[in-house]
Amino acid sequence: MNERNRYAKPAPVDPVLAAYANEFNEMVEGLPAFRPTIGCIVPAYNEAETIGLVLDSLLAQTRLPDVIHVVVNNTTDDTVKIASQYAGPHEVVTDGVMQFTEVFVHDIGENPDKKVGALNYGYSLIEGCDFLLGVDGDTTAATNAVEQLEAEIASDTRVGGISAIYSIDDTIIKGIVPSFLIAGQRAQFAAFNMQNMLRGRNMAVLGGQFSIFSTKALREVMVDSHQATPWVKDSEVEDSLLSLQIKSAGYLTKISAQARANVGGMTTLRGLDAQQVKWNFGAIELMWPGQRGDTKGQPFHPNLRLRWIENFSMVVNVLTRVMFFVLLFASLSIGAFVFSPIWLIPPAVALLLNLRTAMSMKNRNGKDIFFAIAFLPAEIYMWVRIGHFVRAWTKFASNKQVDNWAEQAKAERGSGNAYLVPLLVGVAAAAAMVFIWLQLPVVIQSTILWIGWPILGVTTVLQTLTMFFTLIKRHHGYKA
Repeated sequence: MNERNRYAKPAPVDPVLAAYANEFNEMVEGLPAFRPTIGCIVPAYNEAETIGLVLDSLLAQTRLPDVIHVVVNNTTDDTVKIASQYAGPHEVVTDGVMQFTEVFVHDIGENPDKKVGALNYGYSLIEGCDFLLGVDGDTTAATNAVEQLEAEIASDTRVGGISAIYSIDDTIIKGIVPSFLIAGQRAQFAAFNMQNMLRGRNMAVLGGQFSIFSTKALREVMVDSHQATPWVKDSEVEDSLLSLQIKSAGYLTKISAQARANVGGMTTLRGLDAQQVKWNFGAIELMWPGQRGDTKGQPFHPNLRLRWIENFSMVVNVLTRVMFFVLLFASLSIGAFVFSPIWLIPPAVALLLNLRTAMSMKNRNGKDIFFAIAFLPAEIYMWVRIGHFVRAWTKFASNKQVDNWAEQAKAERGSGNAYLVPLLVGVAAAAAMVFIWLQLPVVIQSTILWIGWPILGVTTVLQTLTMFFTLIKRHHGYKA
């Protein structure tokens, strides 16, 4: 290097150029960062009591959806009137940042496709967005739920949809029966959520209550399945079918690690029966080999593994409980029953498992703990679920075309007594078995007991071991 150049002073900086450079840097830093767009769809049917709370919840989010479409269908109450009070642009300041969204209210009148029709109508309005947020007309969410769902789905292009962690707000529930039913549903949600979380957060069903979807994944589903719309009307469980299709298209279906939402619970036996029978029936239709109508069964689909486990578990629950009471009565009737303390082990393990489920809830309360440790409420609720399970399989086996959407709507209006069928059938079956039993010779009665008790014993041992392993399984910090 030349010695003279080595010690030369740098050329002076042009002040005009420096000012321009600073101004340019400030302008670049001030440019808004890219963020994906979220279109929110709220299908609403007779949601006058809750639609205001739902929209308040959405407008209170730390990350507002870019647009909110309330799609009202087949309504007979003031849903449109109440929702219309929120229509128009909204400016919300969150942590010093101004956010904008606009609420549109669409009354599509009588729609034979019901919720599915409302969802597809909404999709046609937001299909240009990056993500679709589906929210039921009775679901409210934590204030950071949308922000958390967006962060999760945007972080991995393999994810086609993410469901929030669902529970039910029981703080406003009054009355013994409603409180009992809501406690049972909270426990049912918690167990289902935890099962999915512990399976790599793979979600079997992206429930429409509060889930976010990649619109790119939805478009691919429509192409792969030859559908004009993401949701189809010929399934009893449109969200389950769409979840299967998203998975089949090569995407992941997940449950959020942290986003939470409270859904509308059923506070009557009639309403709960109609809802659960519809869900169970639709799941069976998806699981069953072959094809029913336009719905093709996919028994080996990975998203249905948990469904198979649930159904097998319910079969075992029915078998052990029915056999126990039948054999107990039969033994007592001929003075052959001998109590053994070992029979207290299964209910003790079940109680501990119920308590573990209650303790896994993020927002547990005294009602949840009481429901678990009192044992009897959880046992009664299990019998209620058994009734739903048997009714769903019976309806499926009959191959009779039934509009379960209409049945649920009727039940929520307080009409119909189908929920009493399992009880009446159970009483009739018990009476028939008692009559037949009393006609049998003592030798045959003894033989039946000699065979029946060991079968029940082996089945109960296997069931108890399954509950025990579930009880000791680590939750890895997840909260249901």
